[in-house]
Amino acid sequence: MRGTSRRAVLAAGFVLPLAACLPLTGCLPVRGPAELRIMVPTPPGGGYDHTARTIKAVLEETGTVSEVTVFNLPGVSGTAALARLVYERGTPGLILQMGLGVLANSHIESASHSATEATPLARLIEEPEALLVPPDSPFDTIDDMARAWRADPSSVVIGGGSTPGGPDHMVTMLLAEELGIDPAEVDYRTYDGGGPMQAALLSHEVSVAAAGPSEQRAAIDSGQLRVLAVTGADPDPGTDAPTLAEAGIPLHFLNWRGLLAPPGLSAADREELLAVVATLHDSPEWRTELERNRWTDAYLEGAEFAAFLAEEEERVGTALNRLGFADGGD
Repeated sequence: MRGTSRRAVLAAGFVLPLAACLPLTGCLPVRGPAELRIMVPTPPGGGYDHTARTIKAVLEETGTVSEVTVFNLPGVSGTAALARLVYERGTPGLILQMGLGVLANSHIESASHSATEATPLARLIEEPEALLVPPDSPFDTIDDMARAWRADPSSVVIGGGSTPGGPDHMVTMLLAEELGIDPAEVDYRTYDGGGPMQAALLSHEVSVAAAGPSEQRAAIDSGQLRVLAVTGADPDPGTDAPTLAEAGIPLHFLNWRGLLAPPGLSAADREELLAVVATLHDSPEWRTELERNRWTDAYLEGAEFAAFLAEEEERVGTALNRLGFADGGD
């Protein structure tokens, strides 16, 4: 393995300082709108869906919002929901559960809108990707997989829940690049959610799967799936697997998830939603969910999240162009 990386790390790696107590951001208990709709850009069962339903449970348990509705609007690799959000300009009580995949897919799909057009609320969490195999896989270690993949790229089929440009796909292509494998030679297959992907892995339809550990936590903890490596800078708590860096592969990749609101909100509606999200983040119930899912708190709100989105938009676009998957790429 090479000792130093040729590529800049593609990850949500910086955190800007927040003021100790911004207006309407958790200084006092708040009560949000009577109803809140959370739009999920993917089918039920994936990481976005799980995060949105966790948010719903915490907001209702804490009494911050009386009624929260989660609805799924999949299509065009997540960008259909982004377009719907922008179309709902000025609509209060609506938020989009989104993350790296939605932002990346706005490049891939030649989407009519960018995440930076919406009202930024907060980045909530980040987590690494895990490279998963079934218990009877011939790959005991990430080194085993890397050797086989390098020797014959077509012999290792990678599965993921992300369409091209999403985190599962992106980390697969960055790993291939790091190992000296042409991304065009990678056999990557997309599955509609964690369940179908797990079935494909257990039936050996794919050799390895890339996924957020929280999506497959039950299968990992029960021994139904093994983790070859995780992609964060630090080991994943409770997962008996090295980081890629510990295995000698200098790649660090973190997925992240956050919340957007429609553009054109009134100042009062925007502040109300910011207060709801801040109250969610500060609650003991949310801390419990972070620990249960082994998510890393990566909170950035309002203007800080907007600055992060702008930088991430440029960084992701550059990486996708290099890999040949952005607009104009094959």
